[in-house]
Amino acid sequence: MKSSDSSTALVPGGAVAPGETIDFGRPMARVFGLRVDVRVVVTAAIVTLLALICGFAGLLLGKFTLTPAEVVEGLFGVADKRIVNTVVGEWRAPRILAGIVLGAGLGVSGAVFQSLTRNPLGSPDIIGFSTGAYTGGIVTIIVFGTSFVSTAAGAIIGGMLTALLVYLLTWKGGVQGFRLIIVGIALTAMLGAFNTWLIMRADLDLAMAAATWGAGSLNGMGWSTILPAAIAVVVLSLGCGLFSRDLGTLELGDDTAKALGVRNEPVRAALILIAVALVAVVTAAAGPIAFVALAAPQIGRRLAKSQGTSLLMAAAVGALLLVAADLIAQHALGETQLPVGVVTVCIGGVYLIWLLIQEARRAQ
Repeated sequence: MKSSDSSTALVPGGAVAPGETIDFGRPMARVFGLRVDVRVVVTAAIVTLLALICGFAGLLLGKFTLTPAEVVEGLFGVADKRIVNTVVGEWRAPRILAGIVLGAGLGVSGAVFQSLTRNPLGSPDIIGFSTGAYTGGIVTIIVFGTSFVSTAAGAIIGGMLTALLVYLLTWKGGVQGFRLIIVGIALTAMLGAFNTWLIMRADLDLAMAAATWGAGSLNGMGWSTILPAAIAVVVLSLGCGLFSRDLGTLELGDDTAKALGVRNEPVRAALILIAVALVAVVTAAAGPIAFVALAAPQIGRRLAKSQGTSLLMAAAVGALLLVAADLIAQHALGETQLPVGVVTVCIGGVYLIWLLIQEARRAQ
């Protein structure tokens, strides 16, 4: 049975946009006392399986082509040829894991900000947090060199300081989503100009290192880089999940959320802090990868036909997008490998144009 009431209503997974109907007949299950949308879980499982298939294809393909049996042996380090163990276990597996985990982290971060702003354009790469993390990374590269630890620390600090600045500039008796987006876009433009100036003033070798890192790439990803990043992404994503019910309630509006017992500003500040840390960790590991955080939550919502933004679906779609984009970046141009950020920008640009057209039609 579907309700014909088009008003915003509290449903599992978030708020319903004006004009949409609520499907009260969707199958639900209880897990640890929480209501879970079965369709979202099943769809997320299918999308995750597709991401794993793309990842397995990434293990097979390359200059050193392998068979499925060799890939399995290489993953366990028991292949007869030592080169197989090296190619699979040391070169390709960290890259595939990075694509899955970092893509999922970007998806979760994007879902949080789109829910808080109640706007599909509310993405960390649109509202400046990715750019702020990039600025922090550039500064540390120029000052301290290309050490991964210092670059990661600089990216995290830069992302956090940018979030604090956006939050303070946005605050006016509370934080409103539209104001957050406008302030974030303006700050992104200013930070982009500042980043260009930094690179132009830097030593040539450091400038090239900063520009290469800034393209967003999984090239050269090793276990020493991805393992700490993966642990951080998993912990921060679970942290966002702890606030998922409050996040869905905040989509209904501040007054309704407060009436339902949500401490609006503390919850909003905690979610912003966790989500910014999430995108900063991803940026520290692979550089700023654009548009995955923007597209994943909305694609996930449409695939699962859910009334609100689902963190689980956003994570699954984010993982699929980044792994598939990296597969394209490695093999689309033959011997020439592209940074994955170039591919996501191309795909994301088309998606952004489509999204703007859809929003313009909806506003008419």
